[in-house]
Amino acid sequence: MSVRIVISALALALPLACSSLAQAQDSAEKAKAVTEEGGKHFDAEGNPTFKIENGAVDWYTFSGYRRYHSDCHVCHGPDGTGSSYAPALLNSLKTMDYATFISIVAEGRKNVGGGKENVMPAFGENKNVYCYMDDLYVYLRARADGAAPRGRPPKKADKPQAAKDAEASCMGG
Repeated sequence: MSVRIVISALALALPLACSSLAQAQDSAEKAKAVTEEGGKHFDAEGNPTFKIENGAVDWYTFSGYRRYHSDCHVCHGPDGTGSSYAPALLNSLKTMDYATFISIVAEGRKNVGGGKENVMPAFGENKNVYCYMDDLYVYLRARADGAAPRGRPPKKADKPQAAKDAEASCMGG
């Protein structure tokens, strides 16, 4: 009998523990780039992140800006600020971890509440999105942390060879 109670308690606690992990606040300190590989920057936990120096964004942040305004801004508003149709991703990225972001973009999601239904379509089959999911995450993370201002970044790093190779491989070119 006590084993059943322990298992039930764990079954109830696990989703709460996982949701609290996804709710951890991002910050400029957590987003700080500590490693770099092929021009792509990573934080201490190994998540993709931005690097902005002297007003110049890294290539992946710039690419994320371009991809966001190609496929996402129609629903989520300019520069991730939200709209009457979809939430402000600047707010979402403050509490959403990398894995959750990738999952939602790839698989989509449906929210029903307050008498209305919001549907995020799945982009897992759209090469113009899934080949650049890290770039989108990096750009939105930079916006959410206040490191990247609204609008087109005025200066950017050159496109690294690693980005060219990954793009050719993913896009089939």
